[in-house]
Amino acid sequence: MSLRYQISIRILVISLCILLLGGSIGIWQARQSVKKEVDSSIHLALQLIKLGMDANKANQTDWMSRLSHLDQTRHLNIQLKMSSGKLINISGHSQRQKTDDMPPDWFVRLVLSDYPIVEYPIKTSNNGTLTLLIKANPMDEISEAWQESIAFFITLFALVLLTFLSVQLVFNKTIKSIHAIIEHLKGIEKGDYQKKLADFSTREYDDIAKAINHMTDVLNKTEQQNRALTQHSLEIQEDERQRLSQDLHDEFGQSLTALKVMAVTAAHDKTDTQKITASMIEICDHLMAVVRSMMKQLHPLILTELGLKATLEDLLHHWEVRHAHTVFTLHYEDAVDQLEQSVMIQIFRVIQESLTNIIRHAHASQVDISLRIKPDSDTLVLSIIDDGVGCDLEQVSSGFGLLGMKERITLLGGRFEIQSENNKGLKITAEIPLT
Repeated sequence: MSLRYQISIRILVISLCILLLGGSIGIWQARQSVKKEVDSSIHLALQLIKLGMDANKANQTDWMSRLSHLDQTRHLNIQLKMSSGKLINISGHSQRQKTDDMPPDWFVRLVLSDYPIVEYPIKTSNNGTLTLLIKANPMDEISEAWQESIAFFITLFALVLLTFLSVQLVFNKTIKSIHAIIEHLKGIEKGDYQKKLADFSTREYDDIAKAINHMTDVLNKTEQQNRALTQHSLEIQEDERQRLSQDLHDEFGQSLTALKVMAVTAAHDKTDTQKITASMIEICDHLMAVVRSMMKQLHPLILTELGLKATLEDLLHHWEVRHAHTVFTLHYEDAVDQLEQSVMIQIFRVIQESLTNIIRHAHASQVDISLRIKPDSDTLVLSIIDDGVGCDLEQVSSGFGLLGMKERITLLGGRFEIQSENNKGLKITAEIPLT
């Protein structure tokens, strides 16, 4: 069910409720108004009769003339009941009402109330008694109430219709904005990050458009970084393969050739076998050292055999020998050795890359590395702090080293953060959930 349909149904239901409530209130007001008007007319007629007539001091002609003036009284039927029982109509204003102005029967039934017949006795000069009958006949007042009710309902219906049309106009504009946003999101789904949403006149939609445009910029930047990182990784892979191929050619090729020559030479009778054997042993030792170095570069075997702590201590010892002026400190909890092998190798690579960057660029005298597990959240926390020259994060955030470290932590489902200022060192923090 569409949003337009849902809102339209709700507006229609509310409008009907308003019309019903307004109609009920209008009919109730009309009923009260007619009752008050009729009661007032009866009371007024009685007062006029009491104040303007004195049958004891006037003859029949005089008071009959006075009673005839009541013909203009509204909402009443006044009749004179003779002593013989004959009824004489004195006032019948409502009877002259045009039938075209009559309200419908259902409205009359709802508005009309039960009105009592008022009897007023009149004594004649010859000691006779006549009865003045005053009956309520509020049809003209009901007709006026009906006309007012029609005007009220027309006004109310016009307001409801105007409200409905206004809401529909707003919805048309809203639906267009929503469609524009949806089409833009479809473009983002297909990888179109260059197109931007235009500004909207409605503040809320404009805020959404700005948020989506910002998201698009971030996705575009992230995609470019990922492409650059992938390209860089491929280049590193090719360089590593080329270097390994060169090492195999230079070291293994020459050494194996020398071993072959020595083996051929050793086959002669007059050859100094002891000297050749010593040379072959020396060449084999050199090859073993080269193989260990290449294996260490490809994957530190000590990590698999002795664990992460021993591997990090060996790595720090390697840098301490080369850079005696830098003090390396390792804070390591033994529980970290219980981590999975895949997590440990990624942590080792992050620390390895961080130390390489520190040695190359930071010129630090103190480097602190901390690995601990939060007991309350079962999270591995890695912290690397140096007191070097620091850096401007805006300038180095796109470096492949930092991107590579961040990508490794992200692949583990963790959070990677860098804090640094010029001449105030650098701090790397990584939090990796272990569950």
